[in-house]
Formats: sequence, C-alpha cells, structure tokens
Amino acid sequence: MAVPSVWTMVSDSRTEGPITMPASGAVTRSTLRQQIADALRDEVLAGRLQPGEEFTVKQIAEQYGVSATPVREALVDLSAQGLLDSDQHRGFRVHQFSVDDYRDMVEARMLVVDGIFRRHGRASARAAEPDVSRGVALVSIRRRGEAAVRAARAGDLDVLIGYDIRYWRELGRLVSANACIADFLHRLRVQAWVFSVPYLRSDRDVLGWLWSGHVELVDAITLGDAEAAVAVVRAYNAQSLEWADRLERPAR
Repeated sequence: MAVPSVWTMVSDSRTEGPITMPASGAVTRSTLRQQIADALRDEVLAGRLQPGEEFTVKQIAEQYGVSATPVREALVDLSAQGLLDSDQHRGFRVHQFSVDDYRDMVEARMLVVDGIFRRHGRASARAAEPDVSRGVALVSIRRRGEAAVRAARAGDLDVLIGYDIRYWRELGRLVSANACIADFLHRLRVQAWVFSVPYLRSDRDVLGWLWSGHVELVDAITLGDAEAAVAVVRAYNAQSLEWADRLERPAR
C-alpha cells in the first residue's frame, strides 16, 4: 500500500479544505491525530484505499514518518466512524458497506432531514427579524452548492465529493441546533460516499447518477419553504434507492 507523506496528503485534502496549523506553529498530538485521520479518510473517499484493504499501525506510522500513538488513535477514530474495521491480530481494514447498508443510510438521512427541515422552516417563519448570520451562512453554502453542481455535471468525482461533504456539513449545522444530529448526518454522508465511490468510478453512466440539486435545496431553505426543501431531498433519496437497485441487477 503506497501512501504519500502525511504532509502531502493534508495539503491536498479534498473534503474539508486545507488543514491549518495551530497559531503557535506547533504540531500537537491531537492535531497530528486529526491530520492522519483526515488524510486516511480522503484516501478512502478517493478510492485509493479500497474496501477490504488491510494495514497495520506500524505500516501507516512508517509511511507517514510519525510515531505509532497518533496513528493508532486516528485509526480508532475512523473505526468509531464506521469507516474501518479493527482486528486485534491483523490490524485494520477498510470497512466494506453492502447495498443494504447504503439503503439504510438513505432511509436514515431522509427521516432526520425531513424532521429538521420542517422544524427549521417553522422557526424561520416565527422569527420577528431577519437573522443576518443565517443569511451569511446560506450565501456560503450556496456557493459550495454551485461548485458541487458544476462538478456533478462535469463528472468530476474528486471535486464533487469535497464540495458535497462540506455543503451538507454546513447545511446540517445551520438547520439543526442539535450538534449530535448534525454530526450524525455528516457521518452518514461520508459513509454513503465511501460505499458509492468504487461503483461510480467504474460506471460509464456516472453523469446520470450524480445528484446536482444542491442549489435548488439551499434556495428552498433560504425562502423558508420547508415543503419544497423536503421534496428536493425526497426526490434525491428516491434516485439513490433506484441506483442501489440498479447495482443489484445483473449486468446486460
């Protein structure tokens, strides 16, 4: 398993933007732990670490040129997020999600998103004055959505994944006052991409299955139209389930 240095991978992060160093310039164990976790997650999302691929703490530590402790902590973090499986005797392997797992992700995100969009719409309607910070956040989210749409229409998976994950993370934080819910949605988003990437990269009809409703969704939320926002996501989830069914159909 050839892995670039942790510093190269961190500077080339595609999902959360470049990771900045602490103001003091010092690299603490906690920041190194997060850098390694982010870098490995990006490798999985990029398809360079394949489902089922195995590696050990020692291998990662040697290739990154760091001590074993932050590597082990990073791998444990990724295991807690459902991206890796841990084997006491063999190390770690990239988790292999099934089509049924993906369907469960789609159902879970629909149930959660339906509720938080409707609640956010009611809260916005009751607000006596415009929320300036909300408006600024929506402008930022819309820009990410526009970039995601361009990438989806161009079939650029690497760019799309980065913007899409950031878009949904910021949107989740905006519409839900509950950090646990926002984190849960983010985890589902990453897991869904981890499942999807190997299939999408080998799909000649990939443009037909990349969702590009980001701008339509954020516009509905900006207008406080919860029903329209829910309708956009329901259509997206229906497309996702149709794609899952297609994966199980015999190739012709």
